[in-house]
Amino acid sequence: MKSIKLLATLGLIGIFSSGCEKILEEHPQSQIVPSYFNSPSGVLGGIAGVYNDIRSQWGTEGFTVEMQAGTDEFIQGLSAGTPIPYTYNGLNGSNFGSAWGVAFQDINTLNGVLKYGQTIELAEATRKQYLAQAKFLRAFWYFYLVQTWGDVPLHTEFITVPSQGASRQPAAQVYELIIKDLTEAAADLPNQPTAPFLGKAATKPVAQFLLAKVYLTRGWLNNTAADFTQAATICDNIIANKSAYGLDLWQDFGDAFVPANDYGKETMFVSDHVLDPKYGYYSVGGAAGGGAAQNLTPWFTNWNYPNNSGINSIKNAAGAFVNSGTSGMVRDSYYGRPYIRMRPNSDKWPSGPHAGKNYFLDQAFVKRDIDSRFANSFYTVYISNTAVTNTPNATNNTRGIGYTTVVGSDTAVWLPDYEVPGAPQFVGSRPFKGIVVPPSLWNNGIFPALKKFMDPSRGANFNDPSTRPCVLYRFSDVYMTGAEAHLKAGDATKAANLLNVVRQRAAFRKANTAAQNATAAAAMTIKAEDVTVDFILDERSREFFGEWQRWHDLVRTRSLVRRVQEWNREAAPFVKDFNMLRPIPQAQIDRVVEGPAFPQNSGY
Repeated sequence: MKSIKLLATLGLIGIFSSGCEKILEEHPQSQIVPSYFNSPSGVLGGIAGVYNDIRSQWGTEGFTVEMQAGTDEFIQGLSAGTPIPYTYNGLNGSNFGSAWGVAFQDINTLNGVLKYGQTIELAEATRKQYLAQAKFLRAFWYFYLVQTWGDVPLHTEFITVPSQGASRQPAAQVYELIIKDLTEAAADLPNQPTAPFLGKAATKPVAQFLLAKVYLTRGWLNNTAADFTQAATICDNIIANKSAYGLDLWQDFGDAFVPANDYGKETMFVSDHVLDPKYGYYSVGGAAGGGAAQNLTPWFTNWNYPNNSGINSIKNAAGAFVNSGTSGMVRDSYYGRPYIRMRPNSDKWPSGPHAGKNYFLDQAFVKRDIDSRFANSFYTVYISNTAVTNTPNATNNTRGIGYTTVVGSDTAVWLPDYEVPGAPQFVGSRPFKGIVVPPSLWNNGIFPALKKFMDPSRGANFNDPSTRPCVLYRFSDVYMTGAEAHLKAGDATKAANLLNVVRQRAAFRKANTAAQNATAAAAMTIKAEDVTVDFILDERSREFFGEWQRWHDLVRTRSLVRRVQEWNREAAPFVKDFNMLRPIPQAQIDRVVEGPAFPQNSGY
């Protein structure tokens, strides 16, 4: 089919390493033809090329927006650009589908690997791992496709002759292939990464986890108890064997996002982005943009703190934040590059059952005094990084005092998660050096920024993309997926037990005493009767906010329309049931000119 690229591009890649040793190097190959697979290096290069393509999506701007916009978690930031993916108003095949072509290109490459990898000269153990990697990756892409678009073209043969005809196969058949591939991959993949697939490439527990997620998703589609039971059993088995797999939770939730732990025990599967420019798609100091295969994740939820942190900012007569005065901050590597694309959904509903409430603070992060995940996920304090002098007679300085901010010591901007009388220049009656911006003053230009993915290693080149990996699967998701599966299989007690592992970990704080942590863990403990699908979705927000999962979470649980209508004011008027599937890219439809027309999803 013409719409599937048959000539995959392979570059020099470093996707099987943490970036410091044993980088996989392959000769650049601009075309994949059958002869290319007639050697071990060709088969390995095909697999490497697919891993390389994953990073052309995860961490990039368009794909990130597609995975998170238009949900209960995110609404538009000041520089969101087109509102279409956030509101669904005008969504069609011409403005959606970042990964469609990449996915089918990679599937064809993997079909070539699976065909020719059977016969080339290889040690049997090596052959098994190569083929298992290919099966995992084919299942990985098909699972993304079937969740996003439903019925899709299903290909298991290596296509070498272009065609201008194509058809869609039922999702049920796609799920059958995915389950077969993952079952076989899990049987042959090693427990832990082995050469040449180092870092956090696919392993046995990664394939098992994805298989559990597939069973859970298919179970929701068909209301099949056996699928829920399968998913629950697989997650239980992964947890029972976590030592053999080298997996575990960090004691402190925040440690999962420390750059030094990116390849640590809680990380299961990543898309690598290494520092060496020959393995990336940017020039050091080049202030990269959002179109290439770059990890720009740290910047998307950053508000424009250099331009919106005026030291004499005020609340106007309408009760809105007005930026005023010299900026109290300058751009730096710690707080990152301000893209302002999306922001946490802190808009309050004016009426109805959620009147006066917002999803971000009143539904998702509700126990912020106990649950460490809010503090570990968002910046709420910006320490001064530039000396600014303020005088008592300056315009809009109502404090009546003068001061000079002390770099590295004074707070330039404080975004408390509760209302503070006197804000933005006072805390009560006490003058505040810097500004205080409580929730009532948050808007599309100033809000708490997501800090999980920040990359201060950029240094002087802080506008460059991040070289941290995009972590696609974390071990905590095994507990969360298992809990959802057990609930759907009818065992709410087991679901609560699994959720409590994650929740009690979230209660831990290094600064607490052992007694304080025990008290906090008890306060976070839930019972079987507390567990509902909505509770799990809220828990997934707390645990995975911003981790490329939300749209699929809501679709899987058949909750997208209801949750968006309940919590997302900008999308609620437009979201419809047919938005549970995305529009087929128009380019795909236009390219099919032989045989029956390629059908668009209903509603688009």
